[in-house]
Amino acid sequence: MPGGKAAAGKPEWGSIASMTRPPLTSTSRITRRGRVSATAPRMVPEETPIALSYAGTTHAVMMATPADLDDFALGFSLTEGIVSSAAEIDTIEVEEAGAGIDIQIRLKDTANTRFQARRRRLAGPVGCGLCGIESIDEAMRAVRAVDASLSLSAADITQAVRLLAKHQPLHAETGAVHAAGFYVPGKGIVAAREDVGRHNALDKLAGALAKAGIAGASGAVVVTSRVSVEMVQKTAAIGAAFIVAVSAPTALAVRTAEDAGMTLIALVRGDDFDIFTHADRVTDGETRHVA
Repeated sequence: MPGGKAAAGKPEWGSIASMTRPPLTSTSRITRRGRVSATAPRMVPEETPIALSYAGTTHAVMMATPADLDDFALGFSLTEGIVSSAAEIDTIEVEEAGAGIDIQIRLKDTANTRFQARRRRLAGPVGCGLCGIESIDEAMRAVRAVDASLSLSAADITQAVRLLAKHQPLHAETGAVHAAGFYVPGKGIVAAREDVGRHNALDKLAGALAKAGIAGASGAVVVTSRVSVEMVQKTAAIGAAFIVAVSAPTALAVRTAEDAGMTLIALVRGDDFDIFTHADRVTDGETRHVA
């Protein structure tokens, strides 16, 4: 994907509209604390149908947070293998579509020809990233081997999760969204995105990294969710050799990470964590001091 060349090949996107929909809203609730009840406001995240359309035809509809939609469109296109770089996208246009939002993505000729040959339809509700894929082979697609040169210290791992918490403003307000961040040793979290869907947050992160020209091999993907096989596939598409998560992985995710040469770390709780694959890349080095 998206290594360090992405920014240099950034396309002249025709129109990335500024969304007027807020990513969260206030609602009323009744709180009960012991035997005492009271009415109080509560911020909750928006969950909006987002259509990703190529050449005028809807390819996927995801329930997502209506924010960072240009990152979402680019990242989804990259992690799903629709394009190999940002330069293969001609235009991205974000349009209101009744109850939802339609992101119209126009591919350049070569990419569009390739995409039409493999066209498939999927619909991905927030809890399932693979819903709607018609081919078992597509769902079980092999991932490319990642660059295995990066190592992280145990302190890096715990620090990455701690720092990600500082990049979650929507979660701080609502307690109801996932985050995906990118940790670079010595620099901390250099990019982070939030969404009600864990796969969407990772796609948005992929798009942000590609636009900024940040090489996936330079750091680790850090997520606030469990690790499904699709999270591993998308991390491999980013080019990162580490995925670090606060929750547990699935068996298929572990096998896929092992085959890709990826270090999968999960169940990070303070200084404690479990390493499921390629543990040799985690060292006992000194803490990296990043604010």
